[in-house]
Amino acid sequence: MSDDASQLTFVCKPFDRLSPKELYEAIQLREAVFVVEQHCAYLDADGKDPRAWHLCGYDASGHLAAYARLLPAGVSYAEYPAIGRIVTSSRWRGKGAGRRLMQEAIAWMERLFGRRAIKISAQTYLIGFYRSFGFEPVGLPYLEDGIPHTAMIRQPQALRGAGLRSDR
Repeated sequence: MSDDASQLTFVCKPFDRLSPKELYEAIQLREAVFVVEQHCAYLDADGKDPRAWHLCGYDASGHLAAYARLLPAGVSYAEYPAIGRIVTSSRWRGKGAGRRLMQEAIAWMERLFGRRAIKISAQTYLIGFYRSFGFEPVGLPYLEDGIPHTAMIRQPQALRGAGLRSDR
């Protein structure tokens, strides 16, 4: 089995096309990272999943390695489509899976919602990572579920720069 993130296979589906197994694996990964690893008690079932597209990155064995929730404008933010619940399994961290996930997420956001600004609520320690994809902080940092976060927006002209090269 290869640990090269370029070998991950991504699938993007609306909620009603997810199999029970796919949904279970996504929730399991989100809880493993956000609740167990980060010790953050929060309501994961926030009502947004049924209105979202679910981007799942699978390794060669079919295990979920990376996941993001893609939301149209009006669900998380009135004016912006959003990427949320951005997560990679512990086994895939440091191997480019997060970078690959964001490349795929941005490409899918454009396919689904057009070439427009995208907003995220980034864990503050990851600002540099998200900046490499053209996201820029807006406003002051804030606590979300006890973890410092910063709102970030990526303007559509910020495409095709760092982070979206195929050599990473």
